[in-house]
Amino acid sequence: MNLKSEAKQLESGPEADVTALAAAIADASRVKMLCALMDGRAWTATELAAAADIAASTASAHLQKLVQGRLLMTVAQGRHRYFRLAGPEVAQLLESMMGLSQTLAGPLRTRTPAALREARTCYDHLAGTLAVGLYQAMIDKGWLAPDGNALTEEGLALFARLGIELNPATRRAACCPCLDWSERRFHLGGAAGAALLLYFERQGWLTRTPGYREVAVTAAGRRAMKSLFSV
Repeated sequence: MNLKSEAKQLESGPEADVTALAAAIADASRVKMLCALMDGRAWTATELAAAADIAASTASAHLQKLVQGRLLMTVAQGRHRYFRLAGPEVAQLLESMMGLSQTLAGPLRTRTPAALREARTCYDHLAGTLAVGLYQAMIDKGWLAPDGNALTEEGLALFARLGIELNPATRRAACCPCLDWSERRFHLGGAAGAALLLYFERQGWLTRTPGYREVAVTAAGRRAMKSLFSV
């Protein structure tokens, strides 16, 4: 292969895709927008402009780049247009990058606010100290495979007993370990992680503050977590 053909292959191969993805993320304002959307909700351009502390016209250009980079998707609701992460894999990428950035910064000295560190959303599943504890408890109790990539028969039976439904038709992984950026340990991602968070909310064990990633654990939730997961 000569240099010209090799250069052409690089322009259209996976290297070019990685370069384009890195370029889409490589801006502080765009990173702020992406992090704001880690709560799993859809936000307007005006809300994202405020989150990034930039003008609406500037936000529009940034959002266009993120959509073109397939990091965001748009949702139309009547006359309004909303933006959300393109999928859970984007949230997992961001969470991993946060963890890596702190690792490269040197010894672990977290400046994460206590409430955010204890419990927060990572797109559509739970993250933070609580989530890491739940993940380890599920492994210790034999409900989750040691590598975090599947529920065991006991785990599936637990979900069925609690009435937590998993969609068998989804192409999304049923389970996956997601590296928690503040704790440097894994929490539960995938369809099971999303279903568990939804169940906790429906039971009134967790409450969310609109527009923020922090999750508050109710008194009933703390009792239930201790009883069910020993956390």
